[in-house]
Amino acid sequence: MRKNLEFPKDFLFGSSTAAYQVEGGNIYSDWEDYYPAGEACDHYHRFKEDFDWISKLNQNAHRFSIEWARVEKKEGEFDKKELDHYKEVLFYLKQRNIKTMVTLFHFTLPKWFAQKGAFTKKKNIFYFQRFANKVFDEYKELVDFWITINEPQVYAAQSFLLRLWPPKKSNPILYVRVLKNLILAHKLIYKDFHQKRDSVFVGIAKNNQYFEPFSKRSILDKLVTKIARWWQNEWFLQHIKNHLDFIGLNYYFHNRIKFPFFIRNENKVVSDIGWEVYPKGIYYVLLELKKYNLPIYVTENGIADKGDILRKNFIREHLYWINKAIYQKVDVRGYFHWSLIDNFEWEKGFGPRFGLIEIDYKSLERKPRKSAFYYAQICKTNHLPTK
Repeated sequence: MRKNLEFPKDFLFGSSTAAYQVEGGNIYSDWEDYYPAGEACDHYHRFKEDFDWISKLNQNAHRFSIEWARVEKKEGEFDKKELDHYKEVLFYLKQRNIKTMVTLFHFTLPKWFAQKGAFTKKKNIFYFQRFANKVFDEYKELVDFWITINEPQVYAAQSFLLRLWPPKKSNPILYVRVLKNLILAHKLIYKDFHQKRDSVFVGIAKNNQYFEPFSKRSILDKLVTKIARWWQNEWFLQHIKNHLDFIGLNYYFHNRIKFPFFIRNENKVVSDIGWEVYPKGIYYVLLELKKYNLPIYVTENGIADKGDILRKNFIREHLYWINKAIYQKVDVRGYFHWSLIDNFEWEKGFGPRFGLIEIDYKSLERKPRKSAFYYAQICKTNHLPTK
């Protein structure tokens, strides 16, 4: 085995965040009435300190989201102060030669939009489209990559099937309707951005999983695995494949499927929240995406690991399998670790610790974990040590 595994020239090594999870003070969001994040990490006021760490840790790219509920607190009224804030955020990154990847919808919505029915109504797509175009007009010179929607199927399932996220409904009809409206929203915004600017890169952040049959001898296990893979990994992308400049991959899960739909994972290694760690799965998922003939960026990949026991190996092993996919001619151009800093992990609150940088939630002190410096060395050398 080679001592070092090299990544392509200009490969992006970065990290990701989402506004509601880190900014704090986000009182106009629909999540505020269900799972208030309070001060969170106060990233809204401390972004310069956090971005200084990006440079210190040798990262050359950063993904974050713009909070619609801040920018348009009231329907049709765009807040200049908030627009200027995000412009300052982008300027600060660009001044440090950090490539910027901006997400327009990362699970949270303005309360007024939620009260209108959000994405359950086709006519409401107009409001998201208007917001997206406003943001594009403001920041088009400062954004390198645009992501319209983060994990559309996760959002729809958690919000309209499983009753975990706002508006906490369980309605299969609404679930499918929301997905179809998100497909349309993405297509409209993609067309809008390309009409306004020739050189623009628009994609989506898609949560794809590695599925395999529990028993490779079982026809039924193989059948339900094929169905799961089609629905989770293929269906949405097939509808938007002609409206993508790149694919963003969020990889967290591997599932061994036993008929009818039981998950039977070995769980040899699990995170603090019980998610199985299965690095090889990202290789197979990337191979599945090869057929789209599009650049791929791993837009999220991380682990809840408060003690920082597993994260170093987690990063090394996932990057090993990404590197292997690249040598199988998969056009992977970047890796964004989740997350730059500890954050408010949705309905799970502040317990899970995903950050390369630890947050003391009492003092809000930032402290890089040892794994952050390991990742920083990879970012600096563009090589992955085999040990």
